[in-house]
Amino acid sequence: METTALFTANNVWMMICTALVFFMHLGFSFLEIGLTRQKNTINILFKNFFVITVGLLLYAIGGFNLMYPGFEEGSLGILKFAGFGIAAPEGGMTVDYASGGYTWWTDFLFQGMFAATAATIVSGAVAERIKLSAFMLFAILYVGLVYPIVGSWKWGAGFLDGWGFYDFAGSTLVHSVGGWAALVAIYLLGARIGKFDANGKPLAIPGHNLPLASAGVLILWLGWFGFNGGSVLSADPELTSLTLVTTCLAAAAGGVSSAVFSNILYKNYDLTMFMNGVLGGLVGITAGADQMGPMDAVIIGAIAGVIIVLGVALIDKIRLDDPVGAVAVHLICGIWGTLAVGLFGAMKGLDQFLIQLAGVAIVGAFCVITSFILLLIVKKTIGLRVDKEEELKGLDLAEHGMDAYADFRMNQH
Repeated sequence: METTALFTANNVWMMICTALVFFMHLGFSFLEIGLTRQKNTINILFKNFFVITVGLLLYAIGGFNLMYPGFEEGSLGILKFAGFGIAAPEGGMTVDYASGGYTWWTDFLFQGMFAATAATIVSGAVAERIKLSAFMLFAILYVGLVYPIVGSWKWGAGFLDGWGFYDFAGSTLVHSVGGWAALVAIYLLGARIGKFDANGKPLAIPGHNLPLASAGVLILWLGWFGFNGGSVLSADPELTSLTLVTTCLAAAAGGVSSAVFSNILYKNYDLTMFMNGVLGGLVGITAGADQMGPMDAVIIGAIAGVIIVLGVALIDKIRLDDPVGAVAVHLICGIWGTLAVGLFGAMKGLDQFLIQLAGVAIVGAFCVITSFILLLIVKKTIGLRVDKEEELKGLDLAEHGMDAYADFRMNQH
């Protein structure tokens, strides 16, 4: 009876975490529309709906079995496919599955929520100038193929797992996978009209609703309780509580250090830097949230906050245009968090650091090459970017024939 009660408690916790990760998609939506212009709101919301709906369907059709294919002992652990469709195995609903941490169906749904996040990261970076059809095609290919293949290398017991590479909840396997694709996409797309002057100096294009963006960040922070807390893969009291403490402390330290550092550099209190600092701290702790002590988490988050400010400046300096700071938050802080496992984690040391570094490099190379190829195919077939007139008019009217704030616009005439 006690075993059954524990199994039920574990599974309920995992389902709550699944719901929290789902809720993060609302946070991403709010953040992206808040940091971009009013005329592109519907376009961004459409992309976010597309990512979660199609992402789940793709994961059911083949993604889950590509990510957890059951590599044979002695295999290379690089690529295997367990077949199309999903069906619970024998014993999948009992305590015999996953050491009694959850049922097979909960396993599928929890992992499926993660899958869509990688494409959502790309959505914010390419906002306001990518063709909707181009984004949708790329998202299908990236979420359907690239994300689960990379995931299988660690979480599916592939070769990175065999090496001892550690990524608790996805600083590399989720955030950097999305971040690398975002970097390649904004390089191929080019900057929005008006982002850089004739001398290449970056010009601010303010978002239209910072209160909404702020709500998005706070929702994402809440969702991270499920993102990291659920990655314990049970309701283990000690590990879940430690994970939530390190997650929250890293987020707090990231926000404060980013706000302070940006104030030192630019002599203003920048809310968007504060918000992205929180997110950077969250991304940074995600690889080792169960490995760190509270003070380690503070240090990791504080460094992530500084990295955010420098990362945003670097993206501007090399004349790339990332409206929401996705590359700095998800890619650069994802890399930092993964390497931090080798510096602060329970297995810290030079050997572990080098394993972490090798994992970052291999995943980075694979994601850059695949996203570059996929985006070039999209560019050569249907095109990547909307034309100048559509961009100036706004994608809501150009792509959807709708207006997110119809009454407001009518009152302006």
